[in-house]
Parts: sequence; C-alpha cells; structure tokens
Amino acid sequence: METKKQQSPMMWILSQTGDHGGQYVLSVILALIGVAFSIAPYFTVIGIVQGFMSGQKELSFYLVRCLYMALFWLARILCHSFSTAASHKATFAVLGEIRRKCLDKLARMPLGSVLEQSSGALKNILIERIDSIETTLAHIVPEFTANLLIPVFIFIYIMTIDWRMGLASLATVPVGIFCYALMMVGSGKFYQHTITATKALNDTAVEYINGIQVIKVFGKTKSSYDRFVHDAYEASHSFIDWMRASILPMTFAMVVMPATLVSVLPIGGLLVKAGSLDPQDFVMIIILAVGLVTPLVTMMSYSDDIRTMGTIFGEVRSILEAPEMERPETGALPQSNDLELKDVHFAYKDKEVLHGVSMHIPEGSFTALVGPSGSGKTTIARLIASLWDVTSGAILLGGTDIREIPQEDYADRIAFVSQDNYLFNMSVRENIRLGNPSASDAEVEEAAKQSGCHSFITELEHGYDTVVGSSGGHLSGGERQRISIARAMLKGAPIVILDEATAYADPENEAVIQRSVSKLTEGKTLIVIAHRLSTITDADQIFVIKDGVINDQGTHTELLEHHGLYETMWKAHMEVKDNG
Repeated sequence: METKKQQSPMMWILSQTGDHGGQYVLSVILALIGVAFSIAPYFTVIGIVQGFMSGQKELSFYLVRCLYMALFWLARILCHSFSTAASHKATFAVLGEIRRKCLDKLARMPLGSVLEQSSGALKNILIERIDSIETTLAHIVPEFTANLLIPVFIFIYIMTIDWRMGLASLATVPVGIFCYALMMVGSGKFYQHTITATKALNDTAVEYINGIQVIKVFGKTKSSYDRFVHDAYEASHSFIDWMRASILPMTFAMVVMPATLVSVLPIGGLLVKAGSLDPQDFVMIIILAVGLVTPLVTMMSYSDDIRTMGTIFGEVRSILEAPEMERPETGALPQSNDLELKDVHFAYKDKEVLHGVSMHIPEGSFTALVGPSGSGKTTIARLIASLWDVTSGAILLGGTDIREIPQEDYADRIAFVSQDNYLFNMSVRENIRLGNPSASDAEVEEAAKQSGCHSFITELEHGYDTVVGSSGGHLSGGERQRISIARAMLKGAPIVILDEATAYADPENEAVIQRSVSKLTEGKTLIVIAHRLSTITDADQIFVIKDGVINDQGTHTELLEHHGLYETMWKAHMEVKDNG
C-alpha cells in the first residue's frame, strides 16, 4: 500500500494561506523591490568612486548621485512598509482561520481524544503555537525570500565581471555553513525539551489556579507553589541550556558568513597587482561584496524560526489532522426516536470499558442506568449522545446507525445535562440561550421559570445579565445545574440524557430540579444516570451496569425481586437516606 507523502512544514503552511495567496505574492514582490532599492545605493557609490578615479570634478555629478541614494533608501523604506503591511494583514487573517479550523476540528473529534490532552497543552497550541506561525508567514515568506534572491543576483553580476572574484566572494560561505551546521546539532532535542517543559509549566499553572481552594483548605500552599516554581525553573532553563549550547557556533556563523571582504580584499589585491584585474572593477566588486552583508545577516536572523518551524507546525497539525468522528454532511433522517444499542464495545485508548452492551430504549420511555462508580454508565450516555464512536457494534436511532446521520441533525435530537455542565464566562441569559441561539429573551426567561431558576436569577446583582464567571464560578453547583437544565429545556430536543442531574442539589433544591426535569421530559425519551435510586423508581426500565456489561434489567419492582446487585444498592441507598 502506497504511503501518502508528508508535506514539508513550509509547503503545509503555504497551503493554509487560501484566498490570501495573492497578498503574499504582492508582499514578496514588494520585498524584492525593497531589497533591490537597498542594494541600488551601492551601485551609485560605484559610480561616485569611478567618477573620482576618472577625474570627474563637477559637484552636480556627485550631488545628483547622493540624491539618487536618498531616493533609493526612501523607496526601500516604503516598499518594506507596504510589503510588511500586506503580509501582516494576510497573516492575521490566516491565523484566525487556522484557529477556527482547530476549534471546529476539536468539535468533530471524539471526546476522548480531546480529554486526553490537558487544557494547558491545548491552550498552548491554540494560542502560543499558532501565534508563532506569524513570524513564518509575515516575515520569513517575504523577507527571507527576497534577501535570498538578491545575493544570488549580486553573485551572478560579480561572476560576469570576474569569475575568480565571484568565487572569492563565496569563500566564507562554507565556513559559515559549517558553523551553522554545528549550531543545528541537537537543536531538535533541545527544542523538544523546551516544548515539554513549557507544557508542564502550563499544566501546573492551570492546575494550581483551578485547585487553589483545595490548596488553601489543606494547607498545601508551599508544596504546590514549590512545584510551580520547579516547573517554571525547568521551562526557563530549557531555553537557557539550548542557547548556551548554540551561542558559540551561532556567533561564528553570524560573524564569518557575512565577512565577504576577508577573502575579496587579499585575493582581489593580488589579482590587481598581477595586472589581471582592472582596479575599477576591483573597487566595484569590493562595494558589491559589502552589499552582500545586509541580506545575508537578515537571512541568518531567521535561523531560529526556521529550525523550530517543523515542531511548531507539527503541534498545530496534530489537531488539524487528527482522526475525527466520521459523519455525512447530508443523509436521510430517522422517522422515530427509538434508540437501540447492538453489541456495543468501546475501548478508551487500549483498555476496553464496554463489553457487548445491548439495550432497546423506546421513544417516549423513561430509562435509567445505575451501577457502581466506573461501571460504564456515563460512557454509554456519551456514546448515545455521539460524543464518542463505538469501537464495534452499533447505536441505532429509528433503525438508522447514528454514524450515518449528519452530526448537526443528530445533535438537534439530543439534550445532554451532565453533573458538571460547563457554563461560559458570559451572562446567565446567554448561557441559557446556547440551547437555542434564536430564542427571544421572553423564551429564555420562560425556560428559566420552568426549570426553577428564575427566582434566584432575579436576585443576582444584574439579574439575567449577570456574568457567571469562568466555568460558572460565581454560582453554586445547584444553581449551575438548574441553568444547565434551563438550557436543555430551551433546546426542546426529543431525547434528554441526564447524568446525575441532582448531584449538587440539597434536598430542597433536589425537589425543584425533579419538578424541572418532569417538565423538561414530558412526552420525550428520557435517559437518566442516577446514584439516588429513589429518583428513578418509576422508570419504565432500569439497566444495572457493572464492569462494562449489563448485570440486570427490569423495572424497580422486578429488580428488587431478582435479589441481585440492584437490591443491594437500593438497601444501601435507603440506609443513607434514613440516616440523613
């Protein structure tokens, strides 16, 4: 089987420019013209020197050429400015599109693939790594390209004057390349270490901030802070060690390669002395050799960016090219909302957590999933919600495999409320409106009333316009839960999945949430995961999950008669309830 050839980093990033390619072409052309204008004064100086040597005494001759040089430099600045403006305008648009592509990709990836990456690592890729692409697109593409071509043109011109001096002007290049190669030795290892250390620092910082309450309560401030300091030290020294290892060869490369006169002056002097090189040509070649220095130095200033390009782009590509849940863009929609799991197996990484689960959930029924922690209940719910794909087997909606239903169409039929539903750092109103972006303010408030959270919302400082804070941190767990239910209620989906909907509720609020759930699920298919078994006694069917398989199934009464795991769980629940 033929393996698809991997695109080089530069070809990949150029493929992302899309409709902005014309602006980059314009930027490169302007950069070329700008560099040409920066070289033009050297030719003017050649004319001035030749005027001196030929006995030219007219002041106007020299003043005109000085004016030319001033105009050349002005033109160079203008071209550089317009080139930079064009490349940056295109680049920031491209970076925005890459970010949007990454976020869209994360939404299409299986939930497990997203969760296995830390939030710090993802933040690092989406912010810092994508920002790092700016140098490549906005500077390396136009400026490196232009500064590479101009020395080539100058070298060819020197060769037309005298091929020996052309070769002499390149004498320092092999030494510079050798120093550059020494600088590159181990750079991949060093840069990868900086990536690993920076990720660790980001993860520790996020963990430290998110866990600050636990840290303070249990008096772990010093040990937790020490870990943060350690990771910060490792991150900073990963860069310091890298720079220390490459500073000498980098310095020699920067000094030696542009030092064209080191070889041009003695060799040219000997040729002039021998009579085989015209003195005027020698002067011209000296000035042109000096003109080679600026483009070479500019090119070499991007060496760090070039050698890290592969790693930076590789991290962004790891998201954009990751496997995603395959769903058709169009397809026939099921005529009913009957759900069926047929011999479903699911493995998280290399460990299988569901082993041949089969169940039928009729449309409009109330189905409960119960079992010990870690038994696979939430995994089943997430598979039904199409947050993951089954490893083998199938989940059918109305007799159609959900993998054959367009993702958006399937999502419209599912409302998922988990025990740790996320609220965004925006107003209460906008968090609820996420359930139906086209809903009016009146419809949002009606959903809040039906979910039992209107009263506490109106008591907030700004009512429905109160910003809930990061992850809803300004609200209690029960309040966040009820807002999540209001959001699901506003969506109006025919299938509702509740994962521990009363997890954060006290007895009083639990009753409010239960009434809200009853309104939310009236006439709909309801799937509930519950530890409080008293909340699902009237379920049409209960599946008892243990170790990734269905241990038992039936109604509440039937399961008690089976004298199995459910009865044991029920007795334990009632004891806790009585003691409470």
